[in-house]
Amino acid sequence: MTATSSGQSLITSSSGNHGIGAACAAQSLGRKLTVVLPENVVLEKLAKIKAYGADVVLHGAETGLAEQHAQDLARRTGTRYISPYNDPEVIAGQGTIGLELLDQSPSIDNVFIAMGGGGLISGIGSVLKAFSPATRIIGASAVSSQSLALSMRAGRVIETEHLDTLADAVAGGIENNTLTLPLAQAVVDEVVSCTEDEIANALRVIAQDENMIVEGAAALAMAAYLKMADACEGKTNVILLCGGNFDGRKIRAIALG
Repeated sequence: MTATSSGQSLITSSSGNHGIGAACAAQSLGRKLTVVLPENVVLEKLAKIKAYGADVVLHGAETGLAEQHAQDLARRTGTRYISPYNDPEVIAGQGTIGLELLDQSPSIDNVFIAMGGGGLISGIGSVLKAFSPATRIIGASAVSSQSLALSMRAGRVIETEHLDTLADAVAGGIENNTLTLPLAQAVVDEVVSCTEDEIANALRVIAQDENMIVEGAAALAMAAYLKMADACEGKTNVILLCGGNFDGRKIRAIALG
């Protein structure tokens, strides 16, 4: 969580995972936090956020609408808003994953990272390009919700349609002034778009080959790798499994089906 004056109330928006982390941090610091979530938030994520004592507001059919509502609430109440991606400290915090990767494997050819608002891929990509310029950063974008991917292609933030996706953690739009768009354009070498069938198949591959059940956004990164597996053969490839907070009945049925 970014630094703020003592006792100041905070508000953030999330599809779930950022909200869990922010709620945990707020509890540790004794801060009051409100998390605005889309109405279709995964119930397991909602329960974890509430367990940390954060106030919860449900608004909108997708994360972008929840984000706009959170910003609205922050303006009307004078509460500090913390973006889940458009914040230099959030991006820097996510970038520490890049340091961990290089510590474990100093020579990495390709890293596959799911793209939502872009904080994760911008942070990790910036670190890797600074210390390992030859490492290729490959973004995985869900066809059903690909604001950042299409905005990168257009060179500006554009509005896109957002459909239901197994990769709910990376669904939704991005802010017009987001830091992540120019950062992603600078560090991402390639974007791979994946369908819902490809994400579902990746869930099954991870369950069967790695004995792990992950959420759809993590499987999205694997889906991108599977589409490029032949070209990546014989190289050191990293697939970032970015979350395991999933709808148990839905994801298990797909992963184990």
